[in-house]
Amino acid sequence: MGFFLVAVLLFVALIFYVIAIYNGLVMKRNQGKNSFAQISVQLQRRHDLIPQLIEVASRYLTHEQATLTEVTQARSTAVAANQQATKEPSPANLNILERAEGMLSSALGRLMAVSEQYPDLKADALMQDLMEEITTTENRIGFARQAYNDSILDYNNAREIFPNNLLLGFFTFRPLPELKFDAQSTQAPATMSRA
Repeated sequence: MGFFLVAVLLFVALIFYVIAIYNGLVMKRNQGKNSFAQISVQLQRRHDLIPQLIEVASRYLTHEQATLTEVTQARSTAVAANQQATKEPSPANLNILERAEGMLSSALGRLMAVSEQYPDLKADALMQDLMEEITTTENRIGFARQAYNDSILDYNNAREIFPNNLLLGFFTFRPLPELKFDAQSTQAPATMSRA
């Protein structure tokens, strides 16, 4: 009778231990998803500022329509990539998002380079304010991305350690991908010097 009681207690303890591991992995995975949602919010904020920036710039850049069109198209691609990655933050979708955001950052950088040649545009207070907002948003994106990558590292480590890794065959805890922007897309476009 004593052996049976000990066996039952050990079995119950094992079940509670498995439940604790499972719940811990769920919480870490959800934290990673929430961290990505914060990146998505900041990217959307950036995307929402760009049409205003283009509107102001188009008043002055009458001979630079190709540059403005490039920024508009890059923004559209980035918006679509962000929406898709938000629905399903898979490695493939995050890769597409990284490339789209890199193209957008490059296009914005070219717009800023062209803008430097137009003193009236450089002096426009609304343009300066918008660039300040975009720079601030870029910084927020960087902080949110770091928080996301930290939470993903924590989750992926929790998946791989023993005995958690033994449970992976029973439950679907896939690794979550880190978000890495290339060097160009992690930097805010250079703000215009004040005239």
